[in-house]
Amino acid sequence: MASVSHYCLLVLVFLDSHAAQPSCLPGCTCSEDSFGRALQCMSTSLGMIPRKLPEELKRLRIENSPLFELPQGSFINMSTLEYLWLNFNNITVIHLGALEHLSELKELRLEGNKLRSVPWTAFQATPLLRVLDLKHNRIDVLPELALQFLVNLTYLDLSSNRLTVVSKGIFSNWLAYQKPHQPGCGARIHSGLVLALHDNPWLCDCRLRGLVQFVKSNSIPVILVNSYLVCQHPLSKAGQLFHETELSVCMKPQISTSNASVTIQMGQNVTLRCLAQASPSPTIVWTYPLSMWREFDVLTSSTAEDTALSELVIPAAHLVDRGNYTCVASNSIGRSTLVISLQVQPAQTLSVPHSAFFPSDGNAYVDLRVVKQTVHGILLEWFAVADTPEEKWFTLYIASDETLKKEVVHIGPGINTYAVDDLLPSTKYEACLSLGGQPPRRGRCVVFVTGRDHGELEGRERLLHITVVLCAVLLAVPVGAYVWAAQAPCSCREWGLHCCPHRRKAPRCPRAVPQHRDCSYREHIAVCEDRLGHRDDEGDEEKDEEEDKG
Repeated sequence: MASVSHYCLLVLVFLDSHAAQPSCLPGCTCSEDSFGRALQCMSTSLGMIPRKLPEELKRLRIENSPLFELPQGSFINMSTLEYLWLNFNNITVIHLGALEHLSELKELRLEGNKLRSVPWTAFQATPLLRVLDLKHNRIDVLPELALQFLVNLTYLDLSSNRLTVVSKGIFSNWLAYQKPHQPGCGARIHSGLVLALHDNPWLCDCRLRGLVQFVKSNSIPVILVNSYLVCQHPLSKAGQLFHETELSVCMKPQISTSNASVTIQMGQNVTLRCLAQASPSPTIVWTYPLSMWREFDVLTSSTAEDTALSELVIPAAHLVDRGNYTCVASNSIGRSTLVISLQVQPAQTLSVPHSAFFPSDGNAYVDLRVVKQTVHGILLEWFAVADTPEEKWFTLYIASDETLKKEVVHIGPGINTYAVDDLLPSTKYEACLSLGGQPPRRGRCVVFVTGRDHGELEGRERLLHITVVLCAVLLAVPVGAYVWAAQAPCSCREWGLHCCPHRRKAPRCPRAVPQHRDCSYREHIAVCEDRLGHRDDEGDEEKDEEEDKG
């Protein structure tokens, strides 16, 4: 009887002890050994850190789950946690207060996640952390004070990330961070930090010079897991080991030019050159007063290591192009500028008498463009510069294939836009601009063709989209109808007939070779067929053949 009573007592004690412990999470494994209680969740559907966990938990391992962030207060009930493994999840963000209440944490592993950055100040809440594993993430920046609150760290793994440039001070100052936290003069200081930095796309320029020297010196207290770090960029140093690389000191750009004052005749080509020496390599841009209207080609090449040559090419210079051209070279250290003065002299021409009422515009610059689609038409915009001091009056001529009569519009000074409304479908229009009452000249006209009409306003709005080709230049405006400029040697009408034969599938337009390029100079190809009408072109061609036979 005594033995039966003893057995019942053991059963009651066993049931009571298990009733006091919370059940394990579904799909997870709970265990307890000499290291304490542990929870392991592998390949589960956990999208966040669970709240109800065993008391006095020492180890938590969650892997291969859809966990994508660690919000503030994620571990509020885990003050006894010492080992946290969150490998191979989808963690992208760690919030600043995510590690609060983890004052006993000794090991944090985040391998194989999607972290682009880490809130390093969050480790102020984990003063006992000794192991931090961040390999196989997407971290591309390491701040100067990253290790400030990791004074007890003995292992840091940043391998297989996206680090390109890192300061040596991040690691060389790690020993200095420990001293203020020591309780007394005879306190023990860690002998070294084991560091993994391999398999990162290192950019071996002057910014990495300190780290390269640091690796070469094999300085204590940092010990590299793999000391054979390899340069990936620039191409001239790709594949070189840090131990084999010599890097220069960083410096801001120094700019020079062979000629700071250039004088040419109108119509001549000219190339402005700017040579910049800098480390790291500089970025060079040009600024000039008419850059919004006159876009020139810029060719930049590397003549030597840390030296770049930039050339601004101005073809067929006009009087409007004269002025100051500023070359701006910049890098992470600073920027420098150089001004080149361009003088354009008028071409020698015979004097021609002109009307006393309207000034001569022989040396005037006029740029006419289609810039916008309106509900029923298009919006023209122009930029004009004349040598005469008089106020500029303009005359706009608009003609189409359907009407033989030209529409003439006189526009006062200070106005540079005009809306052309009530356009007919499937019609070619020509718009030309001149100063005063002078007849229109070559280079001051645009030709545009409207799309097919579907008989409805909504369909018509779609068909009146505009693509502008100016001097064989495709501008960034909507697509649908097509515009050519009369700036090639042939006339606008010849361009239209050559590029777009009536009711036939047209080939690409040939490049124009203008005699006077008074417009933007981007290299593009004109497209000459309206494909928004959804008509069967082959069927149309068969109809044409039948009509020809009839």
